[in-house]
Amino acid sequence: MTNGLKVYYCPVSVMVSNVAWPNFYSFLPLFREILLRERITVVHAHQATSTTGHECLLYARTMGLPCVYTDHSLFGFADLASVCVNKMCKYSMADVDHCICVSHTCRENLVLRAALPPSRTSAIPNAVDPTRFTPDPGLVWPQGTINIVMMSRLVYRKGIDLVVDVIPRICREYPAVRFIIGGDGPKRLLLEEMRERHQLQDRVELLGAVQHSGVRDVLCRGHIFLNCSLTESFCIAILEAACCGLFVVSTRVGGVPEVLPSRMIAFAEPDPESLVEAVRRAISRLSEVDPAGFHDEVATRYSWHDVARRTSVVYDAAVAAPLTPLLERLRRLFSCGLAQGVIGLIMAAFVFVVWRWTEWAVPREGIEIAPDMTPGRLPGAEGDNGPQRRLAGLP
Repeated sequence: MTNGLKVYYCPVSVMVSNVAWPNFYSFLPLFREILLRERITVVHAHQATSTTGHECLLYARTMGLPCVYTDHSLFGFADLASVCVNKMCKYSMADVDHCICVSHTCRENLVLRAALPPSRTSAIPNAVDPTRFTPDPGLVWPQGTINIVMMSRLVYRKGIDLVVDVIPRICREYPAVRFIIGGDGPKRLLLEEMRERHQLQDRVELLGAVQHSGVRDVLCRGHIFLNCSLTESFCIAILEAACCGLFVVSTRVGGVPEVLPSRMIAFAEPDPESLVEAVRRAISRLSEVDPAGFHDEVATRYSWHDVARRTSVVYDAAVAAPLTPLLERLRRLFSCGLAQGVIGLIMAAFVFVVWRWTEWAVPREGIEIAPDMTPGRLPGAEGDNGPQRRLAGLP
């Protein structure tokens, strides 16, 4: 792919919501071959609910490679699902070199959930490509019309149950307001029922699923962007909306207050009355909106080049860190808890045995090294020998 990016499609089955079935140890030989074939120096996993990510962190640490993890979500501490995810995170994070979080709120949440020392975590926000999300200066709306745009998955976490109470009230108060809703999900039926019940077919437009390439065109049709999420670690959607010149109305949850300055956003509590009041304030402030100024400020504050630079600093520190001996890794895993620590220790020890057996059964000398496709270098050029130095127990 572009700029030397390479994607491997692996034979793993999907369980639900793009999460793979746990493979336990069966994926280790294939993953090892990919690491050796591509001369990998750092393994970076994402998302707390990714079973493949957690497994690959364990495999990579067993092979002696530095590991980095990025967390994108917030989890609680009381419900069963969160407790299970937190236990898995505590086990995986005990053996990684560094963790990246997309906001300071996310960082605090991960430190508490995974019992991590703050020194092993960093907050590196998401960003937006300002060349793909630009205001449309030539767009002309009908006189007096105010378009409110929503772009999100139509699920409970995105506050769709609140939206069905907010839209009818706003439409009654402001005859010129129109709603444009992009996205799909199980809560779409609620929106359709609300639209029929209140006879708002001509004022509420449901677009369904929107391709990412078409998001900017939908955003540019609006004046205000509405986000009703009940929990949010960062919310890149409001960043894209502000970059397109829209004024943002959002619930004050998670890391959202860290994203935009006050002149670009109006906050509300996650309840219908507060959201209606925030929309009223936003409508009254539309005359202050400067789409080009919003775009320039977002482009200055959030840059993928800056994200890449800060992430590379994390990579360099992970690669420079001394190799953790097997006994120290087992001690860390054992410290995760009485029952969990024993289970984790046994799993890590068994993975180490499977890896050593694989090294004997499939010698690395028989694995073909992939040509170096880095831009500006010839295919087949010699690459970094870092992985050979890092692999545990090998010269």
